[in-house]
Amino acid sequence: MTGSSETSGSHQPAPATDDGNQAFRKLRQPVPQEFDIRIAADGSWYHEGGLIGRPALVRLFSTVLRREEDGSFWLVTPVERGRIEVEDAPFVITGTMITGDDKAQLIRFRTNVDDEVTLGPDHPLVMRQPAGGGADQRPYVLVRGGLEALVARPVFYELAARSVSGPDGRLGVWSSGAFFTLEGDA
Repeated sequence: MTGSSETSGSHQPAPATDDGNQAFRKLRQPVPQEFDIRIAADGSWYHEGGLIGRPALVRLFSTVLRREEDGSFWLVTPVERGRIEVEDAPFVITGTMITGDDKAQLIRFRTNVDDEVTLGPDHPLVMRQPAGGGADQRPYVLVRGGLEALVARPVFYELAARSVSGPDGRLGVWSSGAFFTLEGDA
């Protein structure tokens, strides 16, 4: 055929299908592993039984920490994905800054890995049993992506000192226009 711009043997690649793209992504995903990393109930991180003593390394690991729908915890990078053990909550609330009063009050928390959150509907405080069980309920705050922080005892005492009776008659604190009880369920 004269005037054709095609040459024999050349062809355009077939457009990628969704199935092909999914298969390619699956091939690129890291193979799940078990990492010998444990986050203790006090927020300390351990690798192969030894304390990870560098706060900057713990903060780095905390940025790639994920929680799956089944409750398991994973460190996820573009090239590695490993399950880790978390005894209770992965983070601990170690500091607070409180401004305002009553319903206009804002409570800002800082975690042991330097995350900062403001107590409110997006970062609620709940009282519940610790992950490992126990008789007493403890306060936890949602930090990000299903990851919680246990409120350290000194911070909880500070909240308790500012507690007021809420709409349901239970003691708690206001922040971001919402009331959060500090009492566990009976």
